Amino acid sequence: MRGWGVTAVRLVVGLLFLLPVLWLVNAAFYPPATPLPTTLQLWPATPTPANFGRVFALVPMGRFTVNSLLVVAAAVPLTLLTGSWAGLSMARLPSKAQRRWVLISVAVLMVPGIGLWSTRFLVYKWLGWLDSYWALMAPAWMGTSPFFVLMFYRAFRRLPAAIYDAARLDGAGVWQLWWLVALPLARPTAVAVALLAFIMYWGDFISPLLYLSRERLYTLPTALQLLQAMTPSDYPLLMAGALWSLVIPVLLFGTAMVYFGRKSL
Repeated sequence: MRGWGVTAVRLVVGLLFLLPVLWLVNAAFYPPATPLPTTLQLWPATPTPANFGRVFALVPMGRFTVNSLLVVAAAVPLTLLTGSWAGLSMARLPSKAQRRWVLISVAVLMVPGIGLWSTRFLVYKWLGWLDSYWALMAPAWMGTSPFFVLMFYRAFRRLPAAIYDAARLDGAGVWQLWWLVALPLARPTAVAVALLAFIMYWGDFISPLLYLSRERLYTLPTALQLLQAMTPSDYPLLMAGALWSLVIPVLLFGTAMVYFGRKSL
């Protein structure tokens, strides 16, 4: 009975988290320019996919989707590369140096993003990266976030030192130690960092707004803002655009949950 009770609680909590998504799907299939209901309604009386066609007619969503995919396809692997390098380097330092770098990482993590906007703009301008995808992917060169570096640091630090020592005795160099020993043992952390980095770059609205000026380079968050500017009160249209932007993240998270479920068995 206890197992059934735990399962029931999990289902209820999961349903509560799914309610906003269900409402989004419901609203996206309302007839165009129809006001949304003020009472609970599981499905519109006359559902229609017309809003999705209107979204693609008003905004080049296909191009913006490809742009977002290009950014995450480059930024996420680069985040894993540099973040894991930094995390492994910190984990192999002496204890005193480890504490110092952890404190520095936490201090950097506390700096608000708004405090970096003007500095980044000047640096990107000097590098000639403005109005290009380099400006959107630049944080990935340093692990995207100190939080990701700390995640890798914790994963690598938990590995017994004997594993590293045995690999070195077998002739493994720095690259072999990272690629063949440390990273495979920290695979769940790498998957988690990849998911978090994907969400950060996929939903990033501020960076395209600040550093891009050509419309053909815009990403999906900018497309949703354009839809809102053109039709601020057409909620079914806006919900259809939002639902389109959720398709790939939901599929990715579903695949990742299957992976973590297998690891927990």
